[in-house]
Amino acid sequence: MFEPPSAAEWTAVLLSLQVAFAATLAMLPLALGCAWVLARRQFMGKAVMEALITLPLVLPPVVVGYGLLLFFGRHGPLGEALAHLGIALPFSWGGAVLAAGVMGFPLMVRAMRLSLETVSPELEEAAASLGASPVRRLWTITLPLAMPGLIAGSLLAFARALGEFGATITFAGNIPGETRTIPLAVYTLLQQPGGETAVARLAVLSVIVALGALLVGEWLARRAAPRRVEAGS
Repeated sequence: MFEPPSAAEWTAVLLSLQVAFAATLAMLPLALGCAWVLARRQFMGKAVMEALITLPLVLPPVVVGYGLLLFFGRHGPLGEALAHLGIALPFSWGGAVLAAGVMGFPLMVRAMRLSLETVSPELEEAAASLGASPVRRLWTITLPLAMPGLIAGSLLAFARALGEFGATITFAGNIPGETRTIPLAVYTLLQQPGGETAVARLAVLSVIVALGALLVGEWLARRAAPRRVEAGS
């Protein structure tokens, strides 16, 4: 007989959504800035910047988590500075957000960069000749025309954050109610006798959440389409 998800399972689902949303939102400005620089600027060290951004995709997630521990740990260069401000990221909700954001960051940057490269600089130059400021050109021309890529990149990063496991468990731990997201909850239940039923429920909930995210992304892309036409005309 089907049993409804337990309170712990719902907590894992809600925590996953919170972590994925926060990670995507936190990385969005930085990803957009990096994508714009890579798409519109030529400079020494560009290849190094591209490699560093892509690095989390090719490294094992556990190695990424270990690297975060080295930098943001109590004795790390960034962790020690944050500790003076009363901020401790390892083995915390904020650490789970950071780990998920770092793993999804390359996907976000790549999608945004490809979309920005399709925007003709001539449109921006024409707007500049008419007196439009750089900020106005960005908001009225560049971003509307690149919006499908921005949405796609954000959606990819959100999906990657939902499924993040290795970096999260290494850097943020597997703390119930704080860092135990869906992947970590599934891993924990698989270690317990009779946990298969709960794993199946979490799997179903994961599919529902993923489909919901895809539908929202499609809806946002369709809403952005008229604005893109207006900006390009």
